[in-house]
Amino acid sequence: MREDDATADAIEAAQGVLDAFMTAFNARDIPAWEATFNFPSVRLASQGLVILNAGDAKPERFKTGALAEWDHSAWDRREVIHAGPDKVHIDTRFTRYRKDGSVIGGFDSVYVVTREDGHWGIKIRSSYAP
Repeated sequence: MREDDATADAIEAAQGVLDAFMTAFNARDIPAWEATFNFPSVRLASQGLVILNAGDAKPERFKTGALAEWDHSAWDRREVIHAGPDKVHIDTRFTRYRKDGSVIGGFDSVYVVTREDGHWGIKIRSSYAP
């Protein structure tokens, strides 16, 4: 496989991970959501640096704090910044919505999606979301 082909395949796989991440998050499907990560995973956001491990997410996560009014989210932008055969950096923006469709907020972030032991997953997220 040529390097260009490997990079194109990596981008396709990484974008697929972000699709699955958003679908699982909106469905509040914790096992499917966790399947979109390569653990341990890092989140850098308003509360600081958080290391996520498998099993850390609980159903209450979807009902409290910044997600108290939240119903669903959607990607507004997903642009590849850098890509190689085993790692892709993606500049994103997503919007959080209430059940009535009103906007809670839009947030810029960068996702780093890696291939580890053949599994593509989110390794790092840096976001301006609370």
